[in-house]
Amino acid sequence: MRGTAVDVVERMGLLPRLRAAQVEVRKLTFVDGDGTAIATLAPGAVTGSVPGRDLELPRGALTALLHQATREKGIRYRFNDAIDVLMDDGKGIDVWFHSGARERFDAVIGADGLHSRTRALVFGPEEKFNHYLGRCFNLFSMPNHAGYAHESVSYAAPGRMAGIYATGDNAVLHAFLTFASDKPPFRSHGDVDMQRKRTAEVFANDGWEVPRLVEAMQKANDLFFDTVSQIRMPRWSSGRVALVGDAAYAPSFLSGQGTSLALVGAYVLAGELASQPDAEAAFAAYERALRPYVEANQALATDGEPILLPRTREELEHRNRRLAAGHFAPGGGDHAARHRKAHGLLELPDYVAVLGLGG
Repeated sequence: MRGTAVDVVERMGLLPRLRAAQVEVRKLTFVDGDGTAIATLAPGAVTGSVPGRDLELPRGALTALLHQATREKGIRYRFNDAIDVLMDDGKGIDVWFHSGARERFDAVIGADGLHSRTRALVFGPEEKFNHYLGRCFNLFSMPNHAGYAHESVSYAAPGRMAGIYATGDNAVLHAFLTFASDKPPFRSHGDVDMQRKRTAEVFANDGWEVPRLVEAMQKANDLFFDTVSQIRMPRWSSGRVALVGDAAYAPSFLSGQGTSLALVGAYVLAGELASQPDAEAAFAAYERALRPYVEANQALATDGEPILLPRTREELEHRNRRLAAGHFAPGGGDHAARHRKAHGLLELPDYVAVLGLGG
C-alpha cells in the first residue's frame, strides 16, 4: 500500500495496526545465471515509494485486520457461500445464495477479484473484459535454505523470471516463476499437473537457483497459478450492482497497485453511497472520481521499460546495463517518478464527517 491508499487507512484509524504488522524488504538483488549480482537496489527505486509512506504486509494479515475492524462496526459476515442469482427490480435486489438462502438488499457490491462471479452474473463472461498481458506466473512457498532475510532476489532470461521473496528472517520463502506466452497456455483453473509440467519445461535450462525453485514448485501444496491480466470495463456498475477492486479494474501485479486501488476504490465508493441520494447516483459519482486514477495506475503495468520481465535478449541486456550503471537509483528515474505520480494522482474527497472514519 502506498500513496493515496495510506491516506485511506489512516482515515480509517487502521494505520498504527497496519504499521505494527508490516514486513520490511530492504533490498532487491538482480543476479545472472551464475548467481553474480548485477545490481542491488532499494525497493523504492522500482516502486517510486516515498520513505516512510509505504506499507507492506502479508495479504492474510491485512485481511484479518480489515475483518476485525469491520466486525467491530457490526458488519455481518457469511462464509462458505456464493451468489447464484441476482434479480434487480430497480428498488432493490433479490439475491439467491448457493446455500439456498434468499435475501433482499438495497445494493450489491462485487469485490470478488479478477475472476469475479458477481461481474459474470451481471455483465457477462470474463473474456469480454480480461486483457491478457502476455505472461503467466506461479507463486508458492519453499524452505529458506540459504538464510535469506528482508530481501528479494531475482534472475531473468529472455521471456522468463524466477525469484524468491523473504518478508522477514523466518524459515519459509515466497517463490515465483514467471514466463511470457503470447497466448495463455492453459486457463487459470486448469489442471495443476499440466501447469507444473509446462512451467518446468519453460525453465528447464536456466541457471542460478532455478532448478531448486522448480523442484519446490513441483512439491508445493500452496501453488497458485494464473495469467497476468487486467480488467478493463466501460462501466463499473449496472443498476444497483457495482464492482470495486480487481473485479472492476484489476491492474495486475506488474503495476504493484492492486491492493492500493482496491482500498482507495472502496473508500470513494463508500463515501459516495453515504452522501448520494440513491445507489445509482453514488455509483456514477464513484466512477467519475476514480477512473482517471485507475487508468494511470493500470498504465504502470504496460508503459515504459520491461524491468521485471524483459521478453527479448536485447531488452534484457539493456535492462542489465542500466541496472549495473545505477540508472535505477533509489527514489529516482522516470520509472519511479511515474509511480509516484500515479500513487498520489487522486486527491481524496473528504467523507470523514459523513462516514465517521476518524478526524
